Amino acid sequence: MRIVFMGTPDFSVPTLQALVASKHEIAAVVTQPDKPKGRGKAVQMSPVKVTALAYGIPVLQPVRARDEDFIGQIRELAPDVCVVIAFGQILPEELLQIPRYGCVNIHASLLPKYRGASPIQWAVINGDEESGVTTMMMDAGMDTGDMLEKRVIRLDPTETGGSLSDRLSILGGDLILSTLDKIEKGTAVRTPQDHGQATYVKKIPKSLGEIDWTMSAGEIERLIRGLNPWPSAYTYYKGKFLKIWEAGVMSETVDSQASGGGQPEAGSDRHRPSENIESAFCGEVIGVEGDRLNVQTGNGVLSITALQLEGKKRMDTAAFLRGYPVRAGERLGRVPAGQMTEG
Repeated sequence: MRIVFMGTPDFSVPTLQALVASKHEIAAVVTQPDKPKGRGKAVQMSPVKVTALAYGIPVLQPVRARDEDFIGQIRELAPDVCVVIAFGQILPEELLQIPRYGCVNIHASLLPKYRGASPIQWAVINGDEESGVTTMMMDAGMDTGDMLEKRVIRLDPTETGGSLSDRLSILGGDLILSTLDKIEKGTAVRTPQDHGQATYVKKIPKSLGEIDWTMSAGEIERLIRGLNPWPSAYTYYKGKFLKIWEAGVMSETVDSQASGGGQPEAGSDRHRPSENIESAFCGEVIGVEGDRLNVQTGNGVLSITALQLEGKKRMDTAAFLRGYPVRAGERLGRVPAGQMTEG
């Protein structure tokens, strides 16, 4: 089939590579415009553009996918199908109707669960046992189209947002070839989504990473893994920004495993400390071992094993403690200046 591929980040690259290696023809690649990044604000190409140029594939970079000039370019390309994975723009219905077989999206969740921009992170944060990818026919809604195929994987107990993203990106590259084969043969089965079972997860703001120490140790540990490597979970130590990269759960009095379904509502029980723990003590260092900091949470103790202080490199806790001799009784978080314990 003649394909127009649409994608932008690293997550999209394995699918593009799988299509290049297949029997299909890629007429063009569509990706987001080049953007300034990093401290120097140098203009950089997207990973998909870099890959497309390496294969000699024409690249289109519309500022808005709804622009008539861009829609006209797609119409001139006359694709049999558009393959879309993490493109970053909503496609207008006029464009969706151009390809002979429509537009197929590869979504990083087991739809209808986790529609939206951050399914990978929330699968880890919510403690899901399974995740996967779904191919679906695109319609005018946000991830609401008919499902075609799914691939399911189990999450590792140490799964991070980054590791799950890597695994699902490879899975998506394999799945799209199966889906396109069925579409071409006319054997693809379209399954409408149960909209009543759908959950929606928005783009994750950096502020979500600030640790609320009244949450349980298990919830905080999953938050740390889910937001690794971006935007990362963080707290404060003596007024300085402190990223937490790795941690374990020492104890919890009640199983706090979330049931999934997206971001919890503000004020829910997930954010209330256990009755036998005063919120004033949440975030307090209750023990310092050679390679870990043990911190009281709203339910249980979190043991921090890797962290990064503002202006410093990431390091394990043993290395951190050699430079910063934290003592039991000190507090992590936004502690009012008058309550700060001097070390």
